Amino acid sequence: MGTTLIKISVVYFMIGVSIGYYMSTSHQYNLTGVHVHINLLGWTALTLIGLIYVLFPELEKKALAKIHFWLHNIGLPLMMISLFVMLQTGNMTSTPLVIGTAVGGTLVLIGVFVFAFNVLVNLKKSEA
Repeated sequence: MGTTLIKISVVYFMIGVSIGYYMSTSHQYNLTGVHVHINLLGWTALTLIGLIYVLFPELEKKALAKIHFWLHNIGLPLMMISLFVMLQTGNMTSTPLVIGTAVGGTLVLIGVFVFAFNVLVNLKKSEA
């Protein structure tokens, strides 16, 4: 799973850099929030999590790792696509988009807490 997370993070990296490039060349910076979240939660966080799972393979064998994987990788695209559409259309009150952003963000938050719980409870000193 660690390798899979690193590969997924590279896709987020390409998306984040592409959005940054678009904003820079068009001088339209309304997608800054999407750009930052994709780079932080997609590229940086998932790369580090993937590396942790590679370094400590016992952690990725836990059900908590799978739960985190799916929460993070369903929540982040849902949150980012909803936010992207809201920002591009200027419609910040569309109920489906607001709900998509909130649900996606909540899934990522829960996933991060599941990951942290997995590390705090299951990482043993002998493995570190």
